[in-house]
Amino acid sequence: MIMFRRWFTRLLRRALLAVLLVVVTVLGVRIYMVEQGPPLELWHTHVPKELTVAAMDGGTYADYLSAENALFAEVKSAVTDRLEPSERVPFNRYFAGSPVNPERFAVDWNRSFELMPDGEPVGAAVFLHGLTDSPYSLRHLAALYRDNGFVAIGIRLPGHGTVPAGLTTVSWQDWMAAVRLAVREAQAKVGDRPIHLVGYSNGGALAMLYALDAIEQPTLARPARIVLLSSMIGVTGFARFSGLAGLPALLPAFAKAAWLDILPEFNPFKYNSFPVNAARQSYALTMEVQDRLTRLAREGRLAPLAPVLAFQSVLDATVSAHAVVDALFGRLPENGSELVLFDINRHTELGLLFRAQSETRLERLVPPAPRRYRLTVVANRDPSTDEAVARTTEAGSTSETVTPIGARWSPDVYSLSHVALPFPPEDGLYGDQPDPADDFGIHLGTIAAHGERSALIVSLDWLLRMSWNPFFPLIGERVAAGFPAGPPPASNPAEAPPLAAPAPAQP
Repeated sequence: MIMFRRWFTRLLRRALLAVLLVVVTVLGVRIYMVEQGPPLELWHTHVPKELTVAAMDGGTYADYLSAENALFAEVKSAVTDRLEPSERVPFNRYFAGSPVNPERFAVDWNRSFELMPDGEPVGAAVFLHGLTDSPYSLRHLAALYRDNGFVAIGIRLPGHGTVPAGLTTVSWQDWMAAVRLAVREAQAKVGDRPIHLVGYSNGGALAMLYALDAIEQPTLARPARIVLLSSMIGVTGFARFSGLAGLPALLPAFAKAAWLDILPEFNPFKYNSFPVNAARQSYALTMEVQDRLTRLAREGRLAPLAPVLAFQSVLDATVSAHAVVDALFGRLPENGSELVLFDINRHTELGLLFRAQSETRLERLVPPAPRRYRLTVVANRDPSTDEAVARTTEAGSTSETVTPIGARWSPDVYSLSHVALPFPPEDGLYGDQPDPADDFGIHLGTIAAHGERSALIVSLDWLLRMSWNPFFPLIGERVAAGFPAGPPPASNPAEAPPLAAPAPAQP
């Protein structure tokens, strides 16, 4: 027995030494890699002071707007006005003279907005943008809601819209407090009329968590409908361990390790740099959503949940499409929910280069019928044509209806992407046919890059990713179908709605 204990002790020590060696090696490689990258700039180190959870829960929407105005003034004085000469370059959004500086535009869509309808509102909709994003991403759907009689409230979630450093200290609880605040504002505007939640990416997780909270907390206003785009119900496996990547940053000499990406900031309405904390908070949020869905489903308490309308590309490198299908729709009650999936383009020469797992993604993603929800797949009519159709299977049915949608795949587009869904082709920043009225200093959706490697300030992956949705009219139709009285006769939800500037934010 004594010899066994000695042997076991030696084995345990060796195992611990081996683990320690692996950890030290991984951290050493991580430190080496980040030290080879670009330096941290002011927008990576200055953290604007956001309202606390207590202040948001105890305050008003006007208080939030007042604090937001102060945030942007702080960024101007602490970052924009203090740039070094080498940082005053056209592609830097924080340079006052840059064509992509948001302060130069008629509307700075980084800020919270309210779009008011003509006449008495029929309801209100709260729009929750994605991680590193801004209220800009949902402005087209907000205009659609506004044009159909809704008050549209797009709140800038804490840590967003200002500088990437804002995401280094924020928590998902901060985001949830902002969601509760926006819903209270919506309720104040429309009383007992319906409130919709519209969430994109990380905002989709927030929308779902609020709806689940409202089941358990009677004081919260329950949404009448939930609309999700590229919803972050689950994330990639790396996010689970992303916190380890930031461990070297505990030492001030390795502060850059707190960032997964340090990139030039040329997008006026989205951060390019990405801190470790943002990944950690997003992962923690998705785990909270999944745990809550699992528990409430097990307890049989999901019946009061509002119908969910979700749009998801089958190819998505940011979120788990399987989580949307299984962890969310697999647990929903039969309440009129619908999942819309965008398949790959099966009529393109690029199809020769598809990986096998990409080509069979749809078949592996969708469970067999019948299902408790309506499923629509936007796909080629057949592999010999670029014509797109909607293949719909009603809840509880096994038969499929095929409907033309009046749209075609472009031969050079092989799929949608995580970021493409909320942007019509006419979007001024991300669309391939940008509206001339939307001049944001750069048209990312029209760039067709050809040339030599290593000449640009970013990887070509950034420019090749699909950034607009040729099937956005179908999203408009599906969303408008859930409005209380339907769209007004003069409107056409199949077209990208016109945009108007929001009312100025008043403290």
